[in-house]
Amino acid sequence: MARILLVDDEKIARTLYGDYLTAVGHAVAAVGTLQDAREALAADRFDAVVTDLILPGGDGMEVLRYVRERHPGVEVVVITGLEKVDPAVRAIKSGAAEYLVKPVAPEALQHAVRRALTTRDLMQENASLRRHVAMLEAGQRIATTMDREKLAAATASALQGMAAASAVVLLERDASGLRLQGSLGLPSAVETPLVTALISRLAEARAPRELEGLAVSFPRALSIPAVEGETVLGHAVLFFSGTGAEWTGETAGYLVRNWALALRNLGRFAAVEDLAYVDDLTRLFNTRYLHMVLDREVQESVQTQRPFSLLFMDLDHFKSINDTHGHLVGSKLLVETARVVKGCVRDPDVVARYGGDEYVVLLRNTDSGGALKVAERIRRTMETHRFLAREGLSLTVTTCIGVASFPEHARDKATLLDLSDRAMYRGKRGSRNVVYMAAMDLEAPPAERRQGVTGT
Repeated sequence: MARILLVDDEKIARTLYGDYLTAVGHAVAAVGTLQDAREALAADRFDAVVTDLILPGGDGMEVLRYVRERHPGVEVVVITGLEKVDPAVRAIKSGAAEYLVKPVAPEALQHAVRRALTTRDLMQENASLRRHVAMLEAGQRIATTMDREKLAAATASALQGMAAASAVVLLERDASGLRLQGSLGLPSAVETPLVTALISRLAEARAPRELEGLAVSFPRALSIPAVEGETVLGHAVLFFSGTGAEWTGETAGYLVRNWALALRNLGRFAAVEDLAYVDDLTRLFNTRYLHMVLDREVQESVQTQRPFSLLFMDLDHFKSINDTHGHLVGSKLLVETARVVKGCVRDPDVVARYGGDEYVVLLRNTDSGGALKVAERIRRTMETHRFLAREGLSLTVTTCIGVASFPEHARDKATLLDLSDRAMYRGKRGSRNVVYMAAMDLEAPPAERRQGVTGT
């Protein structure tokens, strides 16, 4: 049935109450003092405690407080010879499951212990239910998070709070291997070498495993792979200060499965984004993405007072290349131009194919002076580059580039695009292979090009 600790300083009472409880199948351990009770609770596991209210060197209320603080889940039945209401009220308010007044009949004690054990079972079931509901809610939050940084934070927080982990490391797999997605609870001094060690150990892992020999102060480390079908999308590594509760592995496994689902969804979303915002031919960003990022850049520039610039470029005499060598060669030249231009700018800058042989470059945190230098670098690189050399053609192509900066030349997206286009068109009408800075008095391009440039 259950293991009961009986605390009473009277030997006869201990024997009598012990007989009452063993008669219905309980295993009983009996002690006579508060100190003995503490030692017994530390040495063994009990389901309930039956204690007299008056003890030498203390009282039953101290036993009750000690059990509630140190051994949650163990119910306490208090027995006393005092026929007063105040001690009973105090005991119940302090968390006693039952309060009995001597003399105690066998049936009364047996019934009180049975009710206490039933209460304990119900509380454990309620706690388990609440834990499962919270786990389901956390899993749903993780699985539906579509922001990569927020996903890492939500997953690490859930694993630490719900799987009783002291620290968490999340490693995500990409084309180059595992990389750190997020961590929680680790001292900053150990994070970098620890992540390096974990990546080395988990590179080929496909199943949960205990990790030993790591340079951390936590006695236990558990790695759980985030698996989708046959693909390992990442690993969650949990560090524990102790052994962890019985449900730790189940909870961690469930949360990591939802993390894997979110990673899969992010991958699919990225593929859809790629279709929506990337030019099919050059793999540069397209005009849809350019307009979206320009709207964001204008807003941030207004808030931060940092400038940015646009380069509007058009290849010189591209039609003659198509006419002479065919459209397939022309398409390959456009792809190679994309690589040349990207090689002339920084990673944070945005290069987009605007249409046909036109390209737009957004230079972040760059004023007109800096933009003019980048434009000239692109112009010189294009002029000296030999296109399609591997195909045996070694073509020479030049470009005209118009430069406009925000907020120096314009304070809205449409005007900025228009002015950079006008500056480029001035070069097309002149010597070509040239860079021009925007100005308000520049001639507008032909009408057939205006809608594409100024539209949103």
